[in-house]
Amino acid sequence: MSTKIILADDHQLFREGLRSLLVNELHYNVVAQVSDGRSAVQTAKEMKPDLVIMDFSMPDMNGAEATRKILEHQPQIKIIALSMHTDSKYISEMLSAGASGYLLKDSAVDELERAVTTILSNRIYISPAIAGGLVKEYIRHLNETPIGANALTQTEREVLQLLAEGKSAKEIAATMDVSSKTIDVHRHNIMEKLNLHTLPELTKFAIREGLTSLE
Repeated sequence: MSTKIILADDHQLFREGLRSLLVNELHYNVVAQVSDGRSAVQTAKEMKPDLVIMDFSMPDMNGAEATRKILEHQPQIKIIALSMHTDSKYISEMLSAGASGYLLKDSAVDELERAVTTILSNRIYISPAIAGGLVKEYIRHLNETPIGANALTQTEREVLQLLAEGKSAKEIAATMDVSSKTIDVHRHNIMEKLNLHTLPELTKFAIREGLTSLE
């Protein structure tokens, strides 16, 4: 049976290029394409793919949070993180979330076949251009006391991203299917944990920690 793949990336032209490569040259079955993390979670639940190729920087829910939510209920799915970012915090966030690999967009065309084959064989794949120094940095961070965004719960990180993207408490409540009062509580807890007191401060923090790029 052909390997089923979902592509999650908010840049349509790039996504279409990957699909063409996967289908026409590598002969995989791309069953769906989505442009944000929340859609990736829902589509993975419906389509039950073997693999999700997941962009990190997406609106509404970033790739790390989407990865956590997918693997929470479908741990058998493999996820390749796809990103233009070489900073260790992005790699750390995706691998901590459960991704099996990290592929740079600049080298995706050249490395995609090797990355997919490696990950479907239950191994880890990291783009060679970043593997050395950044994996060492990632391992070092694993031994440190959680700080910054790592001090927040999964739900708090999700709320923080949506706040940083300009969503109101009412809009976030509707998206997450909870009450506005619940969102207000989460926002209060986030500010307390991070010792931040205004929405602009939260927004700057979210961008710095890679929770959203606001592209």
